[in-house]
Amino acid sequence: MSPGILGKKIGMTQVFRPDGQVVPVTVLKAGPCVVVQRKTPATDGYDAIQLGFMEYAKKSSITKPAAGHLKKSGAEGVKFLREFRLEEGTNGDLKAGDRVLVDEFKPKDKVDVIGVSKGRGFASLVKRHHFRGGPESHGSMFHRAPGSIGASSFPSRVFPGMRMAGQMGTARVTVRNLEVIEVDTEENVLLVKGAVPGPAGGYVVVRRAKR
Repeated sequence: MSPGILGKKIGMTQVFRPDGQVVPVTVLKAGPCVVVQRKTPATDGYDAIQLGFMEYAKKSSITKPAAGHLKKSGAEGVKFLREFRLEEGTNGDLKAGDRVLVDEFKPKDKVDVIGVSKGRGFASLVKRHHFRGGPESHGSMFHRAPGSIGASSFPSRVFPGMRMAGQMGTARVTVRNLEVIEVDTEENVLLVKGAVPGPAGGYVVVRRAKR
């Protein structure tokens, strides 16, 4: 049993449960994936598998060292790779060249989905950190300003981690304990309850829930 699978976010929709309840779901193109490398404590110091999402890219976009690495497992052209750590004594049957499909998951399974959030550009304090801001009335001169960022006499500097305006988004985000609603083995599609990070078409990592 694989600890996870790689995929791509298609978009959001909604489905109906048998009792008529409406459930918002995210549609994920999950797999097929191939085990590119099997790492073992004897050779690498830890137990893990490296998966590749079988969505082929141009040869010109893959470096020669990467192409040689992929050729060993018959996964030429794969560009999206991620590693899954394995618990000691489990998943010993997985080896390089094996396929990992969406049928590894079943409805009601709990998964963690990892992706890169949408980029929002340079954002202010109100949008980035949900600051309230000042009065909006005429003459206020304190509408969306940050206020004090530190005392002048002591310590005479801005502490690291001070919430300020800056780049927002484009960060690795993990959404935990999402329920698998439906699995379509013919189309390699996974429906999970709720939203996952990233735009439509963004790559995601689906792993079995750890908590």
